[in-house]
Amino acid sequence: MADEKDREEIIVAEFHKKIKEAFEVFDHESNNTVDVREIGTIIRSLGCCPTEGELHDLIAEVKEEEPTGYIRFEKFLPVMTEILLERKYRPIPEDVLLRAFEVLDSAKRGFLTKDELIKYMTEEGEPFSQEEMEEMLSAAIDPESNSINYKDYITMMVIDEN
Repeated sequence: MADEKDREEIIVAEFHKKIKEAFEVFDHESNNTVDVREIGTIIRSLGCCPTEGELHDLIAEVKEEEPTGYIRFEKFLPVMTEILLERKYRPIPEDVLLRAFEVLDSAKRGFLTKDELIKYMTEEGEPFSQEEMEEMLSAAIDPESNSINYKDYITMMVIDEN
């Protein structure tokens, strides 16, 4: 049983180190705080992909009682450690993304037009904001065909876990 406990302590120590390093990149004043708007970037740099709603809930959990616009490291660390230990907000696997695009591409063409993509991303499920939509279009749409070859896009998007 001691081995199991030792192993978990080592894992936690490694997570603490990774979290501290990611946090410090945005701690411009070197005072163990970061701008609340950087939290999503920090979390994503640690390999987690929360939805905007999940990110909002997470920020609510770590921000000060009296909002300052900053998040303190000592409040962020235990919450982020738990997220990593529980493997929450994992990126969606490539095959699942491909199946999702194939469902939208009922004609099985291997691409979606820009208009189709906008329709699906703004009218279905958790709709994209205007900013998210513009960001996706700039990365995904081939300007010559005005469409997205989704297999190429997924390959570009997928986070390498190794």
